[in-house]
Amino acid sequence: MTQRASQILPDVAGDAADAARVLDWVGMDRIALPLRLPDASGRGLQVPAEADVAVDLRDPDSRGIHMSRLYLRLQDAFESEPLTLPGLRRILQDLVESQRGLSGAARLVLRYEHLLRRRALASDNAGWKRYPVSLEATLTDGRFDVALAFSVEYSSTCPASAALSRQLNAQRFAQDFALQAPESTQSVEAWLDSPRGLAATPHAQRSRAEVRVSLQPDIDDVPLEALVDALETALATPVQTAVKREDEQAFARLNAENLMFCEDAARRVAAVLAADTRVQRYDARVAHFESLHAHDAVARVSG
Repeated sequence: MTQRASQILPDVAGDAADAARVLDWVGMDRIALPLRLPDASGRGLQVPAEADVAVDLRDPDSRGIHMSRLYLRLQDAFESEPLTLPGLRRILQDLVESQRGLSGAARLVLRYEHLLRRRALASDNAGWKRYPVSLEATLTDGRFDVALAFSVEYSSTCPASAALSRQLNAQRFAQDFALQAPESTQSVEAWLDSPRGLAATPHAQRSRAEVRVSLQPDIDDVPLEALVDALETALATPVQTAVKREDEQAFARLNAENLMFCEDAARRVAAVLAADTRVQRYDARVAHFESLHAHDAVARVSG
């Protein structure tokens, strides 16, 4: 054997497959990479992310794909430009072409946390809030599909518990003023502002809406912030960041104005997603992490 021949590294991936058949997806999961998200500056904000990447294997006789090509092409894919849907499509096409005829489809899943700055309800303060995001894109024989998944946390106050609490408050009022009617509106106000004026409080709990939407393929940007804004506006009681006493009071007022069963919350979420022209299909799950009992109240809706 010559010295030059001994330097050629073996490539057993090119051997014939033992049990010939095509494979749906072959690739790697949980690859670490930087992701540049669009921001107001136009330069993009870099965040840590992880990716699942795969291609199909259409040649039944080929033992394996060129896996290292997927990894290397993905490492620098998002470094130079912010994440856009046309950019995702170009990356998927490049992944297919890297396989030199072995594949006709590529799949990429990106997971990261998106930070949004949220204003306080009443005070002149703000804070950052994180939203876990999963973006799944596939390109199959030129067909481009994108699904966006994320979650929004909010507070839910039980309508039934609120009605029961109001009844107890009314009964205490009747008991305290059974022998003598209140002398003035001021005396009623003083009674309501005293410990006697609160016989019971309704139970409330942190809740979560988990959303997955299939996006229209002809849009350019991932509409995460717009969808989050619309859902938090519809639910009306999103979990807060910076909170002073005036913010807490405003939050309590919003909860009283927006009493919700999980069914109510699911309908609010569905109304937002059904009205958004960027959304082809949606699936949503709302869960109220009950403080009354140990199990959760859950509703699902799709359209």
